[in-house]
Amino acid sequence: MPTTARGAVLRAFHEPLEIAEAEIPAPEPGAVIARIGLAGICGTDIHLSHGNLPIPTPLILGHEAVGTVAALGEGVTEDFTGAPLAVGDAITWTSSISCGRCHWCVVEGERTLCETRRVYGINQRFDAFPRLSGGFAEAIYLQPGSAIFKLPEGVTPDMVIALGCAGPTAYHGVVDITKITPGDTVLVQGAGPVGIAAAMYAHLGGAARVLMVGGPQARLDLARSMGVGTDWLDIFTVTDPAERLAWTLERTPFGRGADVVLECTGVPSAVQEGMDAARRNGKMLVLGQYTDRGATPINPHTITKKQLTMLGSWAFSERHYLGHLRNLPAMQARFGLDPLITRYRLEDVNQAMADMAGGVMKPVLVM
Repeated sequence: MPTTARGAVLRAFHEPLEIAEAEIPAPEPGAVIARIGLAGICGTDIHLSHGNLPIPTPLILGHEAVGTVAALGEGVTEDFTGAPLAVGDAITWTSSISCGRCHWCVVEGERTLCETRRVYGINQRFDAFPRLSGGFAEAIYLQPGSAIFKLPEGVTPDMVIALGCAGPTAYHGVVDITKITPGDTVLVQGAGPVGIAAAMYAHLGGAARVLMVGGPQARLDLARSMGVGTDWLDIFTVTDPAERLAWTLERTPFGRGADVVLECTGVPSAVQEGMDAARRNGKMLVLGQYTDRGATPINPHTITKKQLTMLGSWAFSERHYLGHLRNLPAMQARFGLDPLITRYRLEDVNQAMADMAGGVMKPVLVM
């Protein structure tokens, strides 16, 4: 194992990331050093680099990664599931560490809501130990308490990184909270990784029709080519919300509206548009508002008169990540995940970030 590793560091908002080097520390008891092979760029990384969440700087960005065990701290002999863990094993890990002691972790049983979560690539400083705490790097120090998963048989690193954090995020929101009913007509707002993952889980849940309203057109064309969705509408071509609503209603049974609406855009105004497109007594999941893009007008009368069930979902926990990993072979068999990936070198991270903002589905840094 080398003694140092390079990483892409965010030093100031709205500024390019810089490649910097840091020493790789020896793992303390309970910690693991991983050599990163692939790191995914998420839309959240773009928002973070713009200062849309209160995060510390400097830090190495990146909360999606897969790699191999380089060193095991004292006491680490198995992964989160109890599988034996050894140097050289292919692994991935959840992006956050919950405290396991607070009201949200213990009483509510909602570890994603832990107020003191440590999150790789989001709230772990580069100028404080252990420095290597983000995915955009050649190595990462996985702190004690990290949920590490040895890749299951039949699951490859490419399959894991293809959807990145969008996969377990969609698993939490769509599978665990919303619960698609076989035969449902589902409207997915957004055609980025979260929208694609949510649409995939809608299909796997038995949805009869999956309407995708998003953009740009290249992302919708990619979804269509993979068999994700049944109908597709480009919001950059059809810019009038009233026209988009009419398009959606025409594709629902008797024009009543979608049984389930999955908001995966991160655009606040999409929430009211989704409420308008839902049927009476339908369900709507607000999944895409991870970073704060501001307030938006909504009409609460819509919720009341339609008797809507409004749902929210925040990130994912260890069990959601494990559920997603176990579903990857089925997703690979049905849709094929490789077309989602566009590869870049670590040195080209700023180009990869720009391409993500420009519509590339899943830029992946290859170390």
